[in-house]
Amino acid sequence: MIKNLMFDLGGVIMDIDRMNCVRAFEKLGFSDISDYLGDYGQKEFFLGLENGSVDVEEFHRCVKEHVASGTTDDQIDEAFNEFLTGIPRHRLVQLRDLKKDYPVYLLSNTNPIMFSSKIADQFRQEGLTIDDYFDGTVTSFEAKSYKPDRRIFEYAAEKFGIDPRETLFFDDSQKNVEAARSYGYQAVKVNPGDEFATLLAEVLENGTDK
Repeated sequence: MIKNLMFDLGGVIMDIDRMNCVRAFEKLGFSDISDYLGDYGQKEFFLGLENGSVDVEEFHRCVKEHVASGTTDDQIDEAFNEFLTGIPRHRLVQLRDLKKDYPVYLLSNTNPIMFSSKIADQFRQEGLTIDDYFDGTVTSFEAKSYKPDRRIFEYAAEKFGIDPRETLFFDDSQKNVEAARSYGYQAVKVNPGDEFATLLAEVLENGTDK
C-alpha cells in the first residue's frame, strides 16, 4: 500500500544540465571542473557542500583556488546554479494535485547555495513557496548525509514520521533507487523523458518491479 510519496529533486522535478554548469565554471577559469561535478554526485569540496561538512564560505574559498583572480562569490554561485535548468510549471501543478491525495515529501542531495536561490525561485512560479508543494523536506546538507547512504533515508523517515514500506520514492539514479529499496522503501527510477505523474499511475496499476 502506498500512503506517502517522496521525491528527489534534480532529474525528477527540476530539469538539470551538468554541462551548462561545467561550461559556466570553465569560463571562470576552472579548467578541471569536470573532475568535481558528476551527474549523480559531486567530489571534494562540492560534495562537502552537499553533505554539510563544508559551509558556503569555505566552499567559495576552495573554488577561488581554481578560478581566475578576482572572481566573486556571486559569480561562483551563478555558475553553480547553471546546473539547474528549471521546473516545468506543469510539474508544480501535478505536485499540488498529488498533495490532495497523499502526503508529499522531498528528499534531495543538494546544497545551500542552490536551495536558497534558484531552487527557491523556481518554486515561486505560481506565487507560492516550496513549503506549499511538500509536507516536509530533507536536504543532504541539513541531514549531513548523502544519498545513497542509509542515514539520510532513516533521517527522512524519522523527520516525516513515515513508514518506508508505505512510501514510494522517485529518483533518477538507479543506485539511489536500489538503496531506497534495500532500506524498506518502495522506489521507482525516473529516466530522462519520464514524468513522475505517469510513473505513479503505472506503479499503482502494475507495482514497482522495474
